[in-house]
This record gives sequence, structure tokens and C-alpha cells, in this order.
Amino acid sequence: MNYELFIAKRIIAAKQYKSSISSPIIKIAISAIAIGIIVMMIAIATGFGLQEKIREKLSGFNGHIQITNFDNNNSEITLNPVSKNQDFYPEFTTITNIENVQVFATKGGIIRTESDFEGIILKGVAKDYNWTFFNEYLVEGTIPDFNNDVTNDVLISKEISNRLHINLGDTFNILFVKDDPSKAPWLRVVKAVGIYNSGFQEFDENFVIANIRHIQKMNRWTEDQVGGFEVLITNFDEIGLKSSQIYKETASTLNSQSIIEKYPGIFEWISLFDNNIYLIIVIMILVAGINMITALLVLILERTQMIGILKALGSTDVSIRKVFLYNAGYLVLKGLFWGNLIGLTILLAQKYGGFITLNPETYYVSEAPVYIDFWYILLLNICTLLLCLLMLIVPTLLIAKIDPVKSIKFE
Repeated sequence: MNYELFIAKRIIAAKQYKSSISSPIIKIAISAIAIGIIVMMIAIATGFGLQEKIREKLSGFNGHIQITNFDNNNSEITLNPVSKNQDFYPEFTTITNIENVQVFATKGGIIRTESDFEGIILKGVAKDYNWTFFNEYLVEGTIPDFNNDVTNDVLISKEISNRLHINLGDTFNILFVKDDPSKAPWLRVVKAVGIYNSGFQEFDENFVIANIRHIQKMNRWTEDQVGGFEVLITNFDEIGLKSSQIYKETASTLNSQSIIEKYPGIFEWISLFDNNIYLIIVIMILVAGINMITALLVLILERTQMIGILKALGSTDVSIRKVFLYNAGYLVLKGLFWGNLIGLTILLAQKYGGFITLNPETYYVSEAPVYIDFWYILLLNICTLLLCLLMLIVPTLLIAKIDPVKSIKFE
């Protein structure tokens, strides 16, 4: 007689436990699995999403790696020019996975309107500039066309637009102080043809994007002189390697610096998210596992008499333990199913609806970003299932302690 099949049938039949003591405990265990997977999915998706968005915004304003003159002393304002006649421009031929190399220059100025004034950084770019980032965050107007030699069109942020009451299509003045303060400042009359809103307030309140020719003329640079180069790479995970390779490939008078080196405080802060994610995962798996252990112990105690009968009929401890583990695995899978269904619904609703908002002054984003990778979700489910089953091996050891004679009398 196939005793394992007999046991399986008995256990399946025993799942009609609506009136039994184990019913609420089993429901709590399934709920704990579901809640645990929901919390872990949200922690991973929002943690990685926030890291990705902050990296994306920093690279959108600075590129992944900047090549400038050593004399600039890591200043936001480019003081000394660099020649465009470099071996790596317009593209690196010796380094792979480089998406784009683009020139830039920056200069401090003051926007003056009829009622307000405010200091800004004018960032000059040329026709080789990659506008992908600003296209994503453009809220009004169009991206300026810098294919012509000189244009007065500029791109401003929603922050500057609101604070200085500059609307789309308005012209306004930007003043630039000369090296000799006794002389009248330069005046540039520009037109706001586009308004962007990245949500990164530190940059939005400062940067105005314009044609690089304005800065070249004010600094008395030639057309071949720029403030530096921004390098965009295809894989952010390689930024350390590519920064090192670029440094070796550039002249000794030039310095290459990745955004991780330029903004170490921000990257140290977002790296702490990983610790929070790991801690949440450990806690949730422990909570779910402990609830499942409790539920399995109750199931074993409720079926003590049945276990004794099966032992008396010749079933081994191992075969009985397997059936209880199969049953527990079914409960874990049930919890995972509902957890994934609810968790993915919440994440997709946030991704496309953005109902959870954040303070951009603290988090650099206006709503909680979501990063959904189905490989992470699959790995999370597999690990949760395996770890819970491993934890459930311990309570099944109790089966070996059950004496058939005593258990048959058990009430």
C-alpha cells in the first residue's frame, strides 16, 4: 500500500478546517506571507527607484563624467577654457560604452525683471548636446534650437518661472559682472522658449540653459574654446571604471571627475537605502517564517492522533514530514500569490498615477519613484519560499517525538 499517498489524501482532507482551531492561525500565516512580500516589493521598488531617479537627474545636469581644466578647482563656474581640439572629441575611439561627448560652459549671472532679481548659473551648450533628460521634464514650450551660430532662446525651470514671474515666450535680462567691477556689466536679453521641471530644486532654482556662444563671447574665448566636456555612458554601474579610463586617456592638464566624486554626500546618502532594503527584507522574512512555524506546529498538534495511526501502519517520520512540508509550501505559495497581486497593483498604480508624493527639498523628487524589475521580483519570491521552507523543517522534527501508542489515545 502507498502510505505516502494515503497520508497526502488525509492531509488534503484535513484542510477542511473552517471549524478547527488552526483556521485563524493559518489565515494569519498566509496574511503574514502576503504582507511581507508586499512590503519587500515596495521597499525594493521605491528604494531602487529613488536611487535611479536621483542618479538620472544628477547626470542630466552634469553628465556622468566631466572633463575640465585642473585650474577650475571643482567650481560650478568654468573659469579657464579647454580647447575642443582633443583626441576624444567628438567621440572616444579607445573606450567602449560611451554614449555621447558634449561641450559645455557655465557663467554666473543675475536675472533682472521689473520687480525681482535673482542669481543664476547660465549653462551654455552646443548642437552636440543630448536633450533626452530635458525632453522628459519639459512642461511648457519647446527645446531651444542651438544649431544656429547665436540664438537668444533659453530654457528655464518652473522654479525660476514661478519665483520671477517669467512666462513662456517672455523676454528678460541677464546681467554678468565683468572682471573689472568698475566697468558696466554685460547685458543679455533672452527669451524663454521652454520651461522644465525636474523636481531637483538645488538645480532648478539655479540653472538656465542657453547657447554656449554667449559665454564664449563674454569670456572672449574663441569658437574652439569651451568650459569642458560632459561624457554620458551607457551603463551607470561602470561609472567608476569609465572615469578611470577617461582620466588615463586625457591630457595631463585636464581633470576628469564622475558625478559620484563631484557629489559624494548625495551618493553616500542614497547608498544607505540599500541597508534599509536589506533590513526590511530580513525582518519581513523572519516575521513570515515565524508565523508559518506557528501555523505548522498547530497543524501537527491537531493531527497528532492521525500521525500516530500512520506510524502504527508503518509510515516513516520522513514521509510524514514531507507531506506536512508540502502542505506548508502550499500555504506559502498562496500567501505569495496574493502578496504579488496586491503588491504589483500598488506599484503600478504609483508608477502611472503618482498618488504618493514626497518633499522635493528633502528627496529631490516630487513623487515616490518606482523601479519594477521582474527578475528582482522573481528572485525575491524564490528566496522567500526557500527560506520559509528551510525554517519549517525545524517544527517537523516534532513528528519524530510522537509516540504511536500515546498519540492514538490523544484527544
